[in-house]
Amino acid sequence: MLLTNATLATLSGDAPYGLLRDGAVLLEGDRIIWVGLAADAPPHTGETLDLDGRLVTPGLIDCHTHLVFGGNRAREFEMRLQGAGYADIARAGGGIVATVTATRAASDAELLEGALRRADALIAEGVTTLEIKSGYGLDHDTELRMLRVAQAVGAARALTVRTTFLGAHAVPAEYAGRADAYIDDVVLPVMTAGAAQGLIDAVDGFCEGIAFDLAQMARVFDHARTLGLPVKLHAEQLSHMGGTALAARHGALSVDHVEYATEDDARALAQSGTVAVILPGAFYTLRETQVPPIGHFRHHGVAMALATDCNPGSSPLTSILLAMNMGCTLFRMTPEEALAGVTVHAARALGFADRGRIAPGLRADLAVWDVADPAELSYRIGFNPLHLRITGGAL
Repeated sequence: MLLTNATLATLSGDAPYGLLRDGAVLLEGDRIIWVGLAADAPPHTGETLDLDGRLVTPGLIDCHTHLVFGGNRAREFEMRLQGAGYADIARAGGGIVATVTATRAASDAELLEGALRRADALIAEGVTTLEIKSGYGLDHDTELRMLRVAQAVGAARALTVRTTFLGAHAVPAEYAGRADAYIDDVVLPVMTAGAAQGLIDAVDGFCEGIAFDLAQMARVFDHARTLGLPVKLHAEQLSHMGGTALAARHGALSVDHVEYATEDDARALAQSGTVAVILPGAFYTLRETQVPPIGHFRHHGVAMALATDCNPGSSPLTSILLAMNMGCTLFRMTPEEALAGVTVHAARALGFADRGRIAPGLRADLAVWDVADPAELSYRIGFNPLHLRITGGAL
């Protein structure tokens, strides 16, 4: 199939956005085989699709979500607005404990139904690749169930799903005050079982005062290495604990949140090639004031991805386009950085080398938009200009 008469944001080359006007893309099977000016398109025997000058980008990638969970935390939203703090909400049975309880009680069918509704909202905005974390089971059976449901989302939709094991998300109530025992009894054995069953693409954790410390996360990372699994980390969201440097030393795919990261952290990420994943939805929902050090990341050449962090508590966000706008408005990212953040750099954050740009040899995951200027994708609020989505070469 030849897509012609298009404005291509290839995210390749030296031009802003890798922009190519009057462009064309030739697809064969699930691959891009040629990109260039429409006037130079090679002969082909397949379908030709005239896009009337519309913008074509790589298919969007949401590289950080917690899409599988039970229940919701709307009541906590009300409580926060009425002045309740974290401890107040926890004493009322809220916080992650509430989601763990609801997730453990939900059937696989119920978890899948909710996850598909959220995935469909992202698909409708041009998402073709999605990461889904576990972390709301915090026991052997529910963590594995969450990973299976995450894989089922990919099987039910024209969508690539990466599954991430986040057993080290929080210490469950039954292990209160015994975080090391929880890692020994649950996190490490479930990681081993999940890897053996082909359920885990990467391992993540939450390094924070309310979750796990550096030594505990290092144990999780070391075990992941023995299983051949890449690692990621929630770090420096609420304080600076050194998680970013730890993840960089372990060659992590990404470090996510990073509001309290320093210039030294930026240097470490640049040296390790680890992606900084920016999550403005949580910053907005929690009404935080500490912004991530975008300037340091930019200065040191750190790849910056953007994602929704869709979850029931701190970021109930299912719009990748709104995440792009927030990245620009709240953190002063440029629209070009925002688009790269949900394409080429998001692909890197998930360990993909075959997507995120429009170039020969890459996977034919594309989004076609009813706009002419790529900055418009970040500029508008509450507006979805998607014209069509192509996944693996199929409309």
